[in-house]
Amino acid sequence: MPTVLVREMGCTLTEFARWLPGATRNAPLTSHTDGAGLRHCLQVEGGTVAIDLQPCAPRRIAAFTLPVLLVTFRFDGLDEAARSRFLVHFDHYTRRGGG
Repeated sequence: MPTVLVREMGCTLTEFARWLPGATRNAPLTSHTDGAGLRHCLQVEGGTVAIDLQPCAPRRIAAFTLPVLLVTFRFDGLDEAARSRFLVHFDHYTRRGGG
């Protein structure tokens, strides 16, 4: 049974697509649309990671408008250590700096 992780990211589909190769260490992938969303399927450490993307309504804070992307990771055939390695690298790569 796949392990599932759901989170929101403050980015657009275009930004996510730009980050994806580096965030996944250029893992082989296939992509397809599903209604209003998008799915990327990757081969990672002998298992698969499916990443579903669903654009959500933007967040508005005073004059700021922030994009919101609902991201669902489905890990199949990866043990806890492999999932952790994938997510640590993914998170470090996609983290935005402030300042």
